[in-house]
Amino acid sequence: MKLKYLLFGLALVSLTSFSNDNAYKNYTKITKKSNVIYQTSEGEKLIAKSDCIGCHKLDKKLIGPSYLDIAKKYPLNDKNVAYLSGKIIKGGSGVWGSIPMSAHSSLKKNDATSMAKYILSLKK
Repeated sequence: MKLKYLLFGLALVSLTSFSNDNAYKNYTKITKKSNVIYQTSEGEKLIAKSDCIGCHKLDKKLIGPSYLDIAKKYPLNDKNVAYLSGKIIKGGSGVWGSIPMSAHSSLKKNDATSMAKYILSLKK
């Protein structure tokens, strides 16, 4: 019985050693390309982890404006990044309608800046 398992194992090893592993190589190449194409920014990761998605979407108005609408309104520069990161932390109202945006006072300034830079980088 042990001899059968030993022979079966040797046959399996010998057969797999002759297999064509190009499929695996192609898969890893595609994965590497995909990592470059779909690499996410720090700001995007922070937004995904936060409660922002409850009020904002990428391309559609939900409770608050879409990220693309924000990017259209504010050009990407240091002044607007500072303004929006302050709005993210302190909250506010009146710019996009009567519904106020809640404050995120526990958010670090660097994180809010990364989020604002990501949003403003979406301008097409």
